[in-house]
Amino acid sequence: MAKGHRSQIKRERNAKRDTRPSAKLSYARVSVQKACFVLDAIRGKDVTTALGILEYNPRYASGLVKKLLESAIANAENNNGMNRDNLYIAECYANKGPTMKRVRPRAQGRAYRIEKRMSHITVVLDERREER
Repeated sequence: MAKGHRSQIKRERNAKRDTRPSAKLSYARVSVQKACFVLDAIRGKDVTTALGILEYNPRYASGLVKKLLESAIANAENNNGMNRDNLYIAECYANKGPTMKRVRPRAQGRAYRIEKRMSHITVVLDERREER
């Protein structure tokens, strides 16, 4: 087949696919900035430590991220056959989602815009290699 053939390009693209277990929450009703405060606290930590941090973090986003992390752990155990004790958070990030625009009535017939922001939160896990 020719190098630029569509099937050849698709085959190469699928070969490079990321096989690490992950979970994604789309359209979370929390702004990216507020979600990043929570994500920065757990980035790079092992999953048991991260779950402990999220359990006692008072922020609203920590409940969402905790549920998302538990889903990623379940994906790692069931789909990839990984051991829970060796898992750590390789990547976690929040991307900007759509913004709901609302109107708030103000004095003298004016109207202020309220922007209710959303985000797409992603957690990617990986397995630590044992040193011998």
